[in-house]
Amino acid sequence: MYILAPSVLAADFNILGKQIKETEKAGAEYLHIDVMDGIFVPSISFGMPMISSIRAASSQFFDVHLMITQPQRYIREFVRCGADGITFHLEAVEDAGQVIREIHRAGAKAGISIKPGTALEEIYPYLPEVELALVMSVEPGFGGQPFMPEAYGRIAQLRSYIDQHHLPVKIEVDGGLGKKNVREVLGAGADICVAGSAVFKKRSISDNISHFMAAFQEYEKKNMKSDGKDR
Repeated sequence: MYILAPSVLAADFNILGKQIKETEKAGAEYLHIDVMDGIFVPSISFGMPMISSIRAASSQFFDVHLMITQPQRYIREFVRCGADGITFHLEAVEDAGQVIREIHRAGAKAGISIKPGTALEEIYPYLPEVELALVMSVEPGFGGQPFMPEAYGRIAQLRSYIDQHHLPVKIEVDGGLGKKNVREVLGAGADICVAGSAVFKKRSISDNISHFMAAFQEYEKKNMKSDGKDR
């Protein structure tokens, strides 16, 4: 089963609650929340007060992506504010295993991510411990960037490793996704698609999401024909 995670970084904050409800009604099961500190990445976004304020507006899975230094300092606070899953960057920590354990102890699902220039092999030792691996298809820190074509190969490589080792890890892809490339991303092996501008800009949110849902249904049918069950 494929999942859409609209990124609130691209939303209209004047009507944020309304737009979040629109994404949920249209079928988006996750809500992707980018937390940036201006140190690990150049931009500064939002933090715990914003997550707390929107938690009551949605029953979606809050997929919190920490693009911050020393994320272990705030894990429990983010979970208390409403995070269901927390993804951190390998490059931002000294002991990734410790961070994963702290996320689980706090009661959330753990995800690990790396920047496009970091070798995928660096996260392999941690995959048995996490529920999610995030492939960045742009340089983290800014919304609206174009998709990096080399990400297709990285998604496929990660998919192959996860399948070969029979790991129950979902692959999430973040950056530059839209109706023009979502099928290629799914074909490479993604399970969760993060989309910001492609959900919140131009057409209505429901129309934008319908394009993703059509692609998801198409690939779910392909999987059922090929192996008799969803991935």
